[in-house]
Amino acid sequence: MTLPENTNSNDGQFEMDDIVKQAIKNIKRSEELKPYQAELIKLQKHLERYGKKIIILFDGRDASGKGGTIRRITHYMNKKHYRVIALGIPSDIQKTELHMKRYIEHFPHAGEIVLFDRSWYNRALVEPVLGFCTPKQYKKFLKRVSSNEEHFLDDGKTTLIKLYFSVSRLEQKRRFKRRKNDPLRQWKLSEVDLQAQELWDEFTVMKYKMLKKTHTKTSPWIIIRSDNKHLARRETMKVILNSVRYRGRSKELDFQVDPNIVIPGEAALKKMKEKKRKYGKFL
Repeated sequence: MTLPENTNSNDGQFEMDDIVKQAIKNIKRSEELKPYQAELIKLQKHLERYGKKIIILFDGRDASGKGGTIRRITHYMNKKHYRVIALGIPSDIQKTELHMKRYIEHFPHAGEIVLFDRSWYNRALVEPVLGFCTPKQYKKFLKRVSSNEEHFLDDGKTTLIKLYFSVSRLEQKRRFKRRKNDPLRQWKLSEVDLQAQELWDEFTVMKYKMLKKTHTKTSPWIIIRSDNKHLARRETMKVILNSVRYRGRSKELDFQVDPNIVIPGEAALKKMKEKKRKYGKFL
């Protein structure tokens, strides 16, 4: 075969080498997750045996890796004992009801895990920024949400895990660009996504207010730094596995979370305050 003029004969080989390297990297990452995915199956069996329930909230900015993490968590789990809930825009009737009601309707039964891909905390994050709720509705939500959570945790069988996925502005921009240019990912790009970069500061203020009002001892927030998707997925699995004691837990596996990826809510608040004092605004 004759190569076109001015074409480097090594270009094709370099491209193939990159593809092979990336494939090997992906396989290694997949293999690293499997022991934790196996532990999640053990956790499921424990919940079923003792009638326990887990509710996991996946909140955070657009393109922060929530959906991909949920898919890795549930990949090998028993479909009979978990549900992933991603609610759309509320109906006209739902708009007249208690904000949390449509979420409560999907709460887990005994022995079940429910994972919310965005939760009732939309009322504290997205809705006030985009004008989807009134200031009165927003303030009412922040005032009552913690007591509502304490109420459904009183049964002694429910564990609530509140996760906020934190992606940097630059990484979010890169992911949006990839969505726009990749035909297989374009469906992920929404009108809200298109406003996310422009409204970055507004969303950051809402994040701070939410953490300040709703990070409690009973139902704390855990921040997952998600610029590195693989690490975010692995560390999220550890957080879930550490939330409930279960039989058969591996003694060889490392369950210690990476402090550079998993940040307690109070630590995140402290850091945000420091940046506000230093730079005059939240970053």
